[in-house]
Amino acid sequence: MRAFESLQGRFAYLGDYEVMAKNQLMEIRWHGRGGQGAVTSAELVAQAAISEGKYAQAFPSFGPERRGAPVLAFVRIDSQEPIRIRAEITEPDVVVVLDPGLLTIVNVASGLKKGGLVIINTKKPFAEIEKNLKAKCKLAKVDATGIARETLGVPITNTTMVGALLKATDVVKLESLVEPLNHRFSRLAERNINAMKRAYEETELKE
Repeated sequence: MRAFESLQGRFAYLGDYEVMAKNQLMEIRWHGRGGQGAVTSAELVAQAAISEGKYAQAFPSFGPERRGAPVLAFVRIDSQEPIRIRAEITEPDVVVVLDPGLLTIVNVASGLKKGGLVIINTKKPFAEIEKNLKAKCKLAKVDATGIARETLGVPITNTTMVGALLKATDVVKLESLVEPLNHRFSRLAERNINAMKRAYEETELKE
C-alpha cells in the first residue's frame, strides 16, 4: 500500500478510503489500455485535488491486466468530507476514454449518471461518437493522440487527457497539476505540462 500525505487531505492508493457526501462527490472512471497511463492520470488528478485542500482517492481496477489490454482506473474527489468508500466506481459522473478503439469493444458509458459526461480522445465528429455510445450524455473530445505525438514524441495520452478533463469539468485547477507532473516526470515534465495545457485549449464540448 502506498499513501501520499498533505496538510489538509490524503491520497490513498488501494487503501484508507474515505466517504463523500453525494452532493459533494465527483466520481471519475478512466478507460484505457495497459501502458497508456490511465492509472497515472488518476493518481495525478487526485494529488492535485489534495494540494487544493480537497479529499481524493485514486486506484486501478483489480486483475491481471497486460500491455494493450483494456484497463480501468478510478478517482473520487470531495471538497469537504473524507472518503471511506472502497468499491470501484460503477456509476460515474465522468468517464475519460484514452483509446477511441475501446468504444467498439467496451460500453464505456455503462452506469453513467444522468447528465453525466464522456470525454474521448478522438478526431471524429460528435455525431459519429454518439453512434458508438450507448447512452445520452454530455460529450467532450480532443485529438489527444495527435497532441501527444507532436508534443511528447510518443502517442501516450494520459497527461493530454488530464488537460481535457480539467477543461470539461474544472474539478481541479490547471496550475495544481504542475507540481505532480514535475514530481512524476522529472526532466520530461515540461513536455507533459505543455501537452496538458494544449489539450486544455483544444478540447471541444457538446451538451
